[in-house]
Amino acid sequence: MNHSEWKTRRTRKLLGERVEESAAYVEAGYAFALGQAVYDRRTELGLPQSELARRAGMSQPQISNIEGGDSVPTLPLLTRLAKALEASLSIDLDGDASAFVFTPREGEG
Repeated sequence: MNHSEWKTRRTRKLLGERVEESAAYVEAGYAFALGQAVYDRRTELGLPQSELARRAGMSQPQISNIEGGDSVPTLPLLTRLAKALEASLSIDLDGDASAFVFTPREGEG
């Protein structure tokens, strides 16, 4: 295949072509989506990374790594993050439609 025949993954999807995604690609997408959800909830609460880290018993660089999609936390750590973010965490791992959503608890933020 020469360069003029090359199409991006997005272009192939838009053209209706089947696109195989590696496990690493899917995992990276999950990590990025989780990081975005943590960032969105943290900023909604007006917290700096250092305060979220303190609340969750973590370091600021660990929060930065999670928000940047560079780290996938364990289930116990996700539980601590949800508590620190005063929210419950819903996870939907359905391929292209996967989502991580922090929902404020009743009577909180």
